[in-house]
Parts: sequence; structure tokens; C-alpha cells
Amino acid sequence: MGSYARIRISGDTATRSRQYGELAREQITFIRDGYAEAYAAKGVSWSDAVAQALAYVPTVEVAFPELLEEIRGIAEGSGLSFEDVMTINCRSEILHAATVGGARTTAPWRAFGECSSFALEDDRSATGTAIVGQNWDWLEALGPGTIVLEVEREDGPNYVSIVEAGLLAKMTMNAHGIAMGINTLVTTLDGTTNGVPFHFFIRKLADAESLAGALDILASVGRATSGNYLLASADGSVLNLETSPGDARNVTPQISTDGVLLHTNHFIAPVHGGQDLAQVSMSDSFVRLGRMTRNVRNQDGPLDTALLRAALSDHAEHPNSVCCHPDPASDPKSRWKTLASVFMNPAARSISYTEGPPCESEWIDADYSEFLSGK
Repeated sequence: MGSYARIRISGDTATRSRQYGELAREQITFIRDGYAEAYAAKGVSWSDAVAQALAYVPTVEVAFPELLEEIRGIAEGSGLSFEDVMTINCRSEILHAATVGGARTTAPWRAFGECSSFALEDDRSATGTAIVGQNWDWLEALGPGTIVLEVEREDGPNYVSIVEAGLLAKMTMNAHGIAMGINTLVTTLDGTTNGVPFHFFIRKLADAESLAGALDILASVGRATSGNYLLASADGSVLNLETSPGDARNVTPQISTDGVLLHTNHFIAPVHGGQDLAQVSMSDSFVRLGRMTRNVRNQDGPLDTALLRAALSDHAEHPNSVCCHPDPASDPKSRWKTLASVFMNPAARSISYTEGPPCESEWIDADYSEFLSGK
């Protein structure tokens, strides 16, 4: 199979979360230590990061208390503290706050994380089904902590997520036939509000029964951090949701007019009450979107797997290209890489992924038609 561990958990919230912690203990500890280094590289000590993370607990307790129970279970099973697991799950808030602070200085700075994503409606895909695909680009040093988490539930739909161990969820597909890719976004509003953190929303969207239901989740609760959610459903439809911190006014749905949706790491729509920081934090986003437009949207007819894999292997503007490779000029602890290239077919309930850049990695095919058949 592959080196990314496939971990299956089941039972009620406390039981399965404790299993998660136990079965992924080594990887979770690795991720915790990796984030301590990532925060330090941004000038944030672990104790300061913990204080920032704990400030979000009251908001999450009101909005999604069951997700705090999951955090407690992961901590219990892994042997780490609740504070540790909460702090890695608030990594976007901590890093984005440091990023926004960096934007106000004259020192060189850059946001962490970038991704290039697409969604196809059923008639634009050679499979005849909707597809979500993306390159997940992140710190190369954190790659060994990636797992494929398979969650069998009693209180909601089963779901599968390719995720950094200890985090609640990342690229996800559930038994309702909803698949989700994500993109980092950063604005001047990040780090200024006390809404629900990004990864808690990602996990909550694993409960979504429809694309409209996903929008309801994001618009009904205040958000602490910007983020983009690219969704497809088993019935062949797609929807993109750009969000920035705040209430429903800061959620912008984007529909497909040609059967294709694309996103990288800058806002397509204006940011209500703030400014997009991609121009100075993830400036390669614009070229990557251009390449995805040329290599996906501008292609004729239904798009087959070979064409889509080629689009995600594009090296224009290498190394910060759609297919991202470590920059030898960067500090080894700050080098980015495509940690996984992912295709999700919600109708077939199948996921294909690589463990590294798609240009040089084998594709692993996982059939979840049975595991994700129920609701």
C-alpha cells in the first residue's frame, strides 16, 4: 500500500477519538513537535501558541461542543495534553495571526501552506461523475505525520480524511456523498476575531448532507480564520465557498457556469471588511490559478484522469508550482512540498492519492464503496 498509515476508528465520540490517539500516537507526537518548530519559526513560543489556542475553547464549546470531546479523546489516547492537541488544531489561527503581524513589518515573511484545487461537474468528467482534486502543499518536514483516517460513526456519516495526525480533518469524503478539498487563504481580518477555528469547520463539514448543508454550517457560525472549501456531491454538482473571518457576510458561494471550479490561495471575490494578503504571502497563487485554468478549464470535452494528473504535475514557476517541490535555497525546516495529490469521486466513493508530488509518486487507489455506503 503506502507509507501513510491507514487508520480506522469506530464507536461513539469518546471511544473512536481515543482510538485515534492510540493508533496514531507516534504520528501525532511527531506533528506536535513539528508545529512547535513551525510556530517558533514565526516567532511564536509553544506557551504563547497554547494561550492563543485555548482562547478559542469557549467559542467552540458553544458552537460544536462534540468536537472538543474529540480533542479530549485524541489527547487521552495519544498521551498528550488537551492543550497540545487543541494547539495543533488551531495551527491556522496561530500561523495566520503571525502572518498578518508580519505584513505590518518590513521583514521578509510568507504564509505557510498552499494548494491548487479543482472540481468538475459530472458532464465535464470522463468518469461521468463529479470529481474533486487537489495538490496539498505543506511543510516537507511534516510529511511523515500524514495519515489516512477512516472514521466509522454511530452519530453521523462515516467519513475518510487525508490529514496530519492529531488534526480533526483535512481533505474529506463522507457517506452522504460529499467530497471536499480546501485552500489556505489569508486576509487582514485573520487573527482579529474569536470565531471557530478553521480545522473545526473542516471536521464539521464531514457531517454535511448536501452542498447547501455545507453552506449552512459555514454561514451560521462565526469563523476565526479565512479558508476556501471546494465541494462536489455524488449527484454531480459542485460548489465553491470562499470565507473570511466574521459572519455570513464573509461567506461567498461561487457557482460553476461551465462545469469547472478552480481555486488556489487568493480570493476571487472581494473580502468584506478586509483585504486579501495573497499578493505578499502566497504570490505564486496567481500563476498557479492561470496554469490550472489553461490545463483544466480551457480543455475541451470531458476531462480524463491522465489530463487531470498532468495538470497537477505542472511545473511552471518551479519550485513553487502547482506541483510543489522543496526550494533548496530555503531553510530545511521551512521547505514546502506537495505532500499529497488527491482525487475524490463521491459517487463511486473512491479516493486516489499520492504520497508526495504527483510527478514522481505512484497513485494509490482506495475503494470506499462499502465503508461509505451508509449514512
